[in-house]
Amino acid sequence: MALFIGLISGTSVDGIDAALCEISQAPNRTISLLHSRSHPYPKTLQQQLLQFGKSQYQGDAIDQFGQLDHQVGLEFAHAVKLLLDETNYSAADITAIGSHGQTLRHRPDVDFPFTLQVGDPSIIAANTGIQTVADFRRKDMALGGQGAPFAPAFHHEFFSSDSETRAVINLGGIANVTLLKPGQAPLGYDTGPANTLMDQWIYQLKGEAYDHNGQWAKTGKVVPELLECLLSEPYFSQKSPKSTGCEYFNTDWLIKITSDLNIKNFAPEDVQRTLMELSVITVADSIKTVMSQGSVFVCGGGAHNEVLIEQLQKQLPDCSIANTSELSVAPDWVEAMTFAWFACQTLDKMPIQLSSITGAKSNSILGGVYQA
Repeated sequence: MALFIGLISGTSVDGIDAALCEISQAPNRTISLLHSRSHPYPKTLQQQLLQFGKSQYQGDAIDQFGQLDHQVGLEFAHAVKLLLDETNYSAADITAIGSHGQTLRHRPDVDFPFTLQVGDPSIIAANTGIQTVADFRRKDMALGGQGAPFAPAFHHEFFSSDSETRAVINLGGIANVTLLKPGQAPLGYDTGPANTLMDQWIYQLKGEAYDHNGQWAKTGKVVPELLECLLSEPYFSQKSPKSTGCEYFNTDWLIKITSDLNIKNFAPEDVQRTLMELSVITVADSIKTVMSQGSVFVCGGGAHNEVLIEQLQKQLPDCSIANTSELSVAPDWVEAMTFAWFACQTLDKMPIQLSSITGAKSNSILGGVYQA
C-alpha cells in the first residue's frame, strides 16, 4: 500500500479538491480515501481565472497566463500542506501528488487540438517536497484522443460489475456519463452542461454562486419552446468520442442560441428550471441509448441536488439511482481520487484504459513526473 494525493480544480473554479488516498499494488488495485478537504481560491484569483477563461485579460495575455500558472501552483501546494496538517502524515509519507490543474481552455475540435491547464507542477513539487505527476491530458490528445473525460477510466477500474451493466454520472460544471458493461471496454463522454448554466444564470440574476439543492429551479416550470431551442444545439446529437467545457456552454452560448426567443421574455425561475431539464434530458438520453434498466450511480456536486436527481429518476424510471457512496467512494471526491490513481499508474508505468472513451489510438502512460 502507498499514499497518494489527488488534486483537481473543476470548471466552476470554486476551489481545489484534495484527496489523500491509500492505493494497493497492481494488479488488483484498491483505493481508500483517508482524508479530504476543499480549499477555496482567493476571490481575486478566482475572478482572474474566470475572466481569463473568457478571454478577458488584465494587460498582456501571455504575461497574465504565466502569473496565473504560478499562482495556481502555489494554491495547489497550499492545499496539500493544509490537508497534511489535518492528518498524522507528513510529506515524507506521500509517494506522489497527482495534479490535474485548473483548465483554462479545452479545444479538442480545432485544426490543432489542445487542452490548457494551469498550476505549475514544478511549483507544487518544490513547495511541498513531494514528487508531482501532472499534465495528463495532452498525451491522450497527442494520440488522437479528446483529452477528456478522464473520470470514466476511474469508474471502470473501481465501479464495474461482473454481473450487471452500470452507468456512472459525474455532475460537475459539465456532465459526463460512463457506461460499464461486463466484459466490455468502458464508454464515456461529456453529455453537455450539468451545473454550469444553472450556476451562471442564478449568479447573473441573484448574485448566488449556485442554486442550493435546486430550490430556485423548483419554483419554476419547464418552458417547452425554450427547451426545444436549447436541445437544438448540435453538440447533443454529435456521436462520441466527444468532450466540451464551460468555455463552450456558458451564458454567451445561452443568449446566442435563444436569440430568436429573447430569453428575457421568460420568468427567471422558469429559465432555471428549463436549464435543469436540459441537463437531465441530455444525461438521461445518453444512458437510454445503452441500458433501459440497471444501476445508475451519481457523483460530483450535482449529486446533492435532490430536485435534479428526482427529475433524472423520472426520465429513467426503470433504473435505480444512488450516489457513489453505495460503491464506497464519496461522490464529492471521485475526481480528486481519480488523479491520485493516475499518479500511481504513471509511476508504475501502467497505461490507463481511455482509448474507448476519448478515441485515442491506444491506451497509454499519461503525465510527466516532476521531482521535489
